[in-house]
Amino acid sequence: MSRTREGRAVRYLSNAALAVGMVLFLGGFGLLAVVYQPYAVPTDSMAPSVAAGDRVLAQRIDGPQVRRGDVVVFREQAWGDLPMIKRVAGVGGDTVACCDSEGRLTVNGEPVEEPYLDPGWAAATAQEGGFEAKVPDGELFLLGDQRLDSLDSRTQLTDSDAGSVPRGAVSARVEATLWPPDRTGLLPRPEGFEDLPGGISGTGPLVPLSLAVGAGAVLIVAASVAGPVARRASRARAGAAREAQ
Repeated sequence: MSRTREGRAVRYLSNAALAVGMVLFLGGFGLLAVVYQPYAVPTDSMAPSVAAGDRVLAQRIDGPQVRRGDVVVFREQAWGDLPMIKRVAGVGGDTVACCDSEGRLTVNGEPVEEPYLDPGWAAATAQEGGFEAKVPDGELFLLGDQRLDSLDSRTQLTDSDAGSVPRGAVSARVEATLWPPDRTGLLPRPEGFEDLPGGISGTGPLVPLSLAVGAGAVLIVAASVAGPVARRASRARAGAAREAQ
């Protein structure tokens, strides 16, 4: 292949890689901005899943998409009318109770394994008499993972109120922690709720979109570097050829 053709091929490949990289980077980043929203976690009520000061990324969803086990962002006037993050323990029609003989939360009489909890919470709750709530249709029973220190549906329980919130109060489902770096990663799947009717939510598009953004960035950098390097190499070969004549 002549130097001219070689240079054209390098420029073509470099431009193609740059174009693909821009599509992946900008498209992936744009979709992430549309589908996801970052939140700052104000308290430790969801520790250790997410802790005070964490920055989390939550997928925008509607109330009907919520499943048991989801960690959701919601806003409800009776809870202070501020964005809050809790875990869905029960949906409309469920009976949520604490606790069975092994200290586990039960949903419709079925025990739920929750390895993310402080093991002392069940004993502390049992000493206070436990709780049981029938969740009204269209509503959600929400609990913090740090149940020894969480204001949640349990604290809203009254003789006439199940302490639940409407599904429509939910705006997003937390999928990952972004900050601090030592806590970055996807939230563990709530597998303890998986065998209950309706199962648990599927994974969102965060991973493939992030991979697209990363691959796009790599292609953009590679294309930006390859072109000048190839031109310098071509000039060097041309100079060497002239000196050899």
